[in-house]
Amino acid sequence: MSVSELLPARVSSGVAGLDELLGGGFPPGHVVLVTGLPGTGKTCLGLQFLLTGAAAGEKGVFLSLEEDVPRLLENARQFRWPVDAAVEKGTLKVLHLDPKETRQSLAKVQGDLGRELKQLGARRVVVDSVSLLNMLSDDESGRRTTLFALAGACRQSGATTLLTAEADPLHPEVSRDGLTEYVADGVILLGYRTGNDGHRVGLALRILKMRRTSHARTVQPYAIGPTGISVDAKAVDFGGP
Repeated sequence: MSVSELLPARVSSGVAGLDELLGGGFPPGHVVLVTGLPGTGKTCLGLQFLLTGAAAGEKGVFLSLEEDVPRLLENARQFRWPVDAAVEKGTLKVLHLDPKETRQSLAKVQGDLGRELKQLGARRVVVDSVSLLNMLSDDESGRRTTLFALAGACRQSGATTLLTAEADPLHPEVSRDGLTEYVADGVILLGYRTGNDGHRVGLALRILKMRRTSHARTVQPYAIGPTGISVDAKAVDFGGP
């Protein structure tokens, strides 16, 4: 028996080209940070990941701290994904934590979330976004506690998890809080490719880390089209986003 046969099956990202860069997909149970500036497709990637699982009969949970449920579902429909059928069938559940209810939201993350995800039978989880979750805490110690609790809850459930976060506008290669990278098993950076004249000329993806994988470290172009995100895994590395 080969070493590859002993390893657990990878979890498909659902994004054309990305699984190839990951060496087959995400390791099961990983907590992966997807970070980038506004408009780079973080929420889109999260929904695509969940609906790929739903198509295979895997239950997924989208935990939103930003958009309300109707608007989120409407955004998914524009990509022609069968989001309504997935919700009706129970393979996709969308939950909204109201940031205005700070104490209740933090208590849920720090206490009940892992148990609820397990009860739901979630195999895939997306949290969008941890940047807003971090804003609910008053200091760095509180943000760290919340992040570790969130990652722990997702790992406790056994689900493979994507956490989205806004990149720092001044340093777009890191998240705005600079903490989430340390609790995540993997980090995917979505960004803009800038031409010599300083203008944005396209989108670029880079896998900064992914534990227990031999992943690509090149910078690859990607596009957000009518059916979601696709990555050109064959393009020659053209520099950082």
